[in-house]
Amino acid sequence: MAKTIKVALAGAGAFGIKHLDGIRNIDGVEVVSLVGRRLEPTKEVAAKYGIAHVSTDLADSLALGEVDAVILCTPTQMHAEQSIACMKAGKHVQVEIPLADSLHDAQAVVELQKKTGLVAMCGHTRRFNPSHQWVRNKIVAGEFNIQQMDVQTFFFRRSNMNALGQPRSWTDHLLWHHAAHTVDLFAYQARSPVVKANAVQGPIHPSLGIAMDMSIQLKAANGAICTLSLSFNNDGPLGTFFRYIGDTGTYIARYDDLFNGKEEKIDVSKVDVSMNGIELQDREFFAAIREGREPNSSVAQVLPCYQVLHDLEQQLDAG
Repeated sequence: MAKTIKVALAGAGAFGIKHLDGIRNIDGVEVVSLVGRRLEPTKEVAAKYGIAHVSTDLADSLALGEVDAVILCTPTQMHAEQSIACMKAGKHVQVEIPLADSLHDAQAVVELQKKTGLVAMCGHTRRFNPSHQWVRNKIVAGEFNIQQMDVQTFFFRRSNMNALGQPRSWTDHLLWHHAAHTVDLFAYQARSPVVKANAVQGPIHPSLGIAMDMSIQLKAANGAICTLSLSFNNDGPLGTFFRYIGDTGTYIARYDDLFNGKEEKIDVSKVDVSMNGIELQDREFFAAIREGREPNSSVAQVLPCYQVLHDLEQQLDAG
């Protein structure tokens, strides 16, 4: 595919803007359509990024013959249905994490991808962050094997606000969204499937209807273990912090920074062509389209993560 890849982006909020900024750095790609929930704010974002077509309905973008691919940065509850709509319209699709909020819906996306042969990818960004790539490279080279991962995913989100401090039209979820990052990354880095998983959760928020605190334990087939703590109640340092404890060292990933167990910083600036995980994720999506291949973080590759989340949800519901 030598021609410019024409893209529609759905979801003009905080994460959609991250993708627009990343795509600016990628040659041979043009965003030609922007979809948002409210027309006027969407028009403002489109004007800033030089996007000609604006709509509040994804179907309008899918009807454009020039659109080759779609990036979905919409609410979690829409992901599976919209991914299916994109592929039925003949468009390659990258959907932000999570692929779905149920195993049944995730499986439906994977089944349609297999039938169409289109590129369908899910935004499991941790696979692309240079800090985690650096650790991955050592694992693949046989220089480091994970014994344990200890992960903290902490936010202060007692009201329904997004990363820009604006009211959300939907409710986020610790299990189906935030745990998905670590469940997938653990199996990916351990290079071994999750064979055992346990979870407990705190009280359900009276108005949001979700657990605000959760603890998850995982074990991989090769014996590696992972402990994940998640909270929307944490009024302190925010974000996700990963500690890799291995046979030849300890590494701590904080955002795009990586440290060893002695808190000495490791230079990861040369790991890839950018330090921006979202841009690297988008580069992989467009490269897979051009090369006619399966992308890293394809919907098929990440499906086992959603099986684990489903099993954990069953546990929590039973408990």
